Amino acid sequence: MDSTLDTFLWLIFPYICLTVFVLGHVGRYRYDKFGWTSRSSQMYESSILRWANPMFHFGILAVFFGHVMGLGIPKSWTDAVGISDGMYHFMAISVGAVAGVFTIVGLIGLLYRRRFTKAVLGVTTRMDKLMYVMLVVVILTGLINTGSGVVGDYNYREGVSVWFRSIFYFNPQPELMVDAPLSFQLHGLFAITLFAVWPFTRLVHAFTAPLGYVFRPYILYRSRDDHEGSRSRRRGWDKVDTIPRRR
Repeated sequence: MDSTLDTFLWLIFPYICLTVFVLGHVGRYRYDKFGWTSRSSQMYESSILRWANPMFHFGILAVFFGHVMGLGIPKSWTDAVGISDGMYHFMAISVGAVAGVFTIVGLIGLLYRRRFTKAVLGVTTRMDKLMYVMLVVVILTGLINTGSGVVGDYNYREGVSVWFRSIFYFNPQPELMVDAPLSFQLHGLFAITLFAVWPFTRLVHAFTAPLGYVFRPYILYRSRDDHEGSRSRRRGWDKVDTIPRRR
């Protein structure tokens, strides 16, 4: 590898994006806590959101965990537990295709809603538009790579995956991405760029998902009883009759 551009793209640029990702979130949390939100637009439109939002989020979660397995777990580990290359390949293609279709269909619904619902379009920022463009490109190139796994012979687990892990080992191997097919290069490039954009968009809400809401106990609401409690009620809570009484 002797190209200066290749050195920048696959050696320097990933570390720039990861640095912006970490410091950007720290700065955003410290100085823009009120802006740390998904900025829900449900009040403007809910019929499309009702099906598109779950499809996108469940699909993207499946895609995320698929990438954790594909990029984070070395091939030697799956070989050690008896998962053959054919079985792993079948699982990656089948599950990845289903997750990708769910994600893209949900995203299409969200984009249609945001573009053609005036109230939702009115609250869409420039960073929202950039975020959606990045998501579309990353997801589409990912689907292309999933399809190429059916007809192609490139083994990303011995190329892209090793390059990805080498970044976190601080022993980068950029030559592995130089030899990868163009679709894998584009997918990797836009994905790491999305990490740099992430802290400045509504995607930050992914790190404050209300997981405790699922496990919290039920909240019971009761009406106030005149005889409940031992203390007298403050005057501000006295009931006021709306119909005058007869005397």
